[in-house]
Amino acid sequence: MRGIISFICGTIFSIGLGLSGMMNPAKVMNFLDITGDWDPSLAFVMVGAISIYMIAYPLILRRKVPLFDNHFHKVKTTKVDKRLLLGQVLFGVGWGLTGICPGPGIANLATLAPSALMFVGFMGVGMTFVKGHELRKKVCEV
Repeated sequence: MRGIISFICGTIFSIGLGLSGMMNPAKVMNFLDITGDWDPSLAFVMVGAISIYMIAYPLILRRKVPLFDNHFHKVKTTKVDKRLLLGQVLFGVGWGLTGICPGPGIANLATLAPSALMFVGFMGVGMTFVKGHELRKKVCEV
């Protein structure tokens, strides 16, 4: 059941990305270009998503466990360190250069566009590099 619900939620998310224009790198670039031909429409998408989250999250956490899992998966640390800041900078630079972030990048795979395939491929390389680094760090600590 968990897989089916994940698929349904991912599909709804992808449709929302498409309808809002977030899968269109040109629209995203125009949103990010506040000194040029700025398009503020994506701000409404973000405000809508944040509003729903602010209402739904406290309601969901009233439950002892999620509907389709045995526990809530919360972030274990809230510390701001160099690694977090570097990740934010790299994410922002990548988003600014391409107009694509991970969610829309994965949704764009359905188009089989070479840019989407390349973006997600390199995103996978980056994720593999980070996971490999974390694994090496744990092995060295032992």
